[in-house]
Amino acid sequence: MFASFGFTDFTAPQAAILLGAMLGLAFGVLAQRSRFCLRRGLVGAPSERRPALGLWLTALGVAVLGTQGAVAAGWVDFTGHRYTASALPLAAILIGGAAFGAGMVLTRGCVSRLTVLTGSGNLRALTVLAIFAITAHATLKGALAPLRTTLGSVTVDPGLASLAALPGGAPVWAGLLGLAALGYGLRSGNGAGQLVMAAAIGLLVPLGWAGTGYVLYDDFDPVALQSLSFTAPMADSLFWTIAGTAVPANFGVGLVGGVLAGSAGAALLTREFRWQSFETPRQTGRYLAGAVLMGAGGVLAGGCTVGAGLAGVPTLGIAALLALGAIALGAWAADAAIGTRRIPAAGVAAE
Repeated sequence: MFASFGFTDFTAPQAAILLGAMLGLAFGVLAQRSRFCLRRGLVGAPSERRPALGLWLTALGVAVLGTQGAVAAGWVDFTGHRYTASALPLAAILIGGAAFGAGMVLTRGCVSRLTVLTGSGNLRALTVLAIFAITAHATLKGALAPLRTTLGSVTVDPGLASLAALPGGAPVWAGLLGLAALGYGLRSGNGAGQLVMAAAIGLLVPLGWAGTGYVLYDDFDPVALQSLSFTAPMADSLFWTIAGTAVPANFGVGLVGGVLAGSAGAALLTREFRWQSFETPRQTGRYLAGAVLMGAGGVLAGGCTVGAGLAGVPTLGIAALLALGAIALGAWAADAAIGTRRIPAAGVAAE
């Protein structure tokens, strides 16, 4: 399919880097301006939970409807994708999701939010991302890989890999899920401008799926079917940065670079760029512990709040739904145990 579009200056993998960079640039700008963050919607200050969750669910609703629209058009096929696999690595999903949720409470932000904050000058977020990427890579291919393989071997077959297999099929369940999410967003108290930005973020998800699964499809130079995600892309970006001649860039590297550039540009233009760092050793330890939990948890669960949540749920895969649920439960449990309000916020945008 890629060749039929007449692209001659780039191979499909090279074009995937550019696609990731463009999607990341848009995400970085939109997320920086809207303060897009699921953690705030789950365990933020009481006054900000409903608006923050409303923004996130608005993006999810658009992502679900857009992605399933692309499936109906024949542009995307999730058959065989890990989110729709019949054998669920249940222990890995539940334990990993809970660990990720707890970690994002400790660091006051999930990986996508911390990437945006890094572009805005937050050195705490940058440090967390580095530890997160190292831990994620160690869980994928290094010292923590036995943990992944052991938990991943505990699988169940629920007889249902996707909501699309239920009566009514994908159109009914995508419609119910998408419209319910949009309905919450419209009643969340957000202004029209905020909701438009959230909807635009949601639209990036089907653009990623259709871009990699249809426009860049090439039998001779394949590109993995993927969309917005931050776990594997962050690990890839770290090791491409330090070993670029041995580790080629890919869609994820372009995505992370685009988010950093977009958020930095938005912060500079609005004069919100501000250097921030750790204030106490205790704060440093808490953030580092959260980074480790998110790095291992994101790999085990199959993604983060964006990869498994915002981009994964629109596949209608049971694995993605379970992962998002486990992340939310982990965040609520951690917040109940330590209390978000007992974690001192430092500086502006202290997520």
